[in-house]
Amino acid sequence: MKLLEDRIKKEGTVLSDDVLKVDRFLNHQVDPQLMDAIGVEFARLFKDDHITRILTVESSGIAPAVFTGLHLNVPVVFARKHKSLTLNDNLYTADVYSYTKQVNNQISIDKRFINADDRVLIIDDFLANGQAASGLIDIVNAANAEVGGVGIVIEKSFQKGRRLITDQGIKVESLARVKSLANNQVTFEE
Repeated sequence: MKLLEDRIKKEGTVLSDDVLKVDRFLNHQVDPQLMDAIGVEFARLFKDDHITRILTVESSGIAPAVFTGLHLNVPVVFARKHKSLTLNDNLYTADVYSYTKQVNNQISIDKRFINADDRVLIIDDFLANGQAASGLIDIVNAANAEVGGVGIVIEKSFQKGRRLITDQGIKVESLARVKSLANNQVTFEE
């Protein structure tokens, strides 16, 4: 998606060979027009996959997931990283390691919001090592639902995340595939 790649080149910051900061438009400050374009593109890519629900992880996946849900006309559920007094039982859970935050999180969703009749599209902001997507896939599997695909805003294709998902026979669509972050430069896959 050229619009997204251009924003990454213009406003993204390479912090290391493994870390790309995109907080000016995706995961701190959110550009609603860009998120709408992302939603339109994911809806186009998954329009024939019979999606009934979208699943993401709080918080950076919520904006692209909501706009995708708007354009696919399906509800969006986000897995919470922290339990609250209102979310304490009857949950699907999975453990997810965050490389950028260097912490383990137990993500959870209320069992009322996903069921065996669902065909779920997983949406996330980044795909690197595949931990978040794998945790969400585990939750979908625990609900006896079906994963209809995984949509990623920015994939670091030099890491193993895509392989973890595609080895399970799951369709992955990434809007920007970063080939390298070496020398403080973002290089995209052709």
